[in-house]
Amino acid sequence: MTPTDTLTSTFAALADPTRRAILARLADGEATVTELTRPLAISQPAVSKHLRVLERAGLVRRGRDAQRRPCHLVAEPLKAATDWLAEYRDYWESSYQRLDDLLDELRGGES
Repeated sequence: MTPTDTLTSTFAALADPTRRAILARLADGEATVTELTRPLAISQPAVSKHLRVLERAGLVRRGRDAQRRPCHLVAEPLKAATDWLAEYRDYWESSYQRLDDLLDELRGGES
């Protein structure tokens, strides 16, 4: 998968609030589908569908522990997304700095 494909699948997976809630839960540690379903107002099959999207995006990995199939967070794609967003953070910081400078200049004219 190319970096652009990775970003596309990561952001597509993150677009859904249920998937973000699943990732937030997995950030606290592994969980089974049943454990992930409890706090959500959706069925186990719906959680499984969301997990498949997260797996395709590389954000979740399912393991096997005897009868359990725990899900684990894979954070590397989130790092790539954060790095990409950081470029825009720099842009906005410089824009805000220019706005602050302009406001300071306008306030100086009022005194």
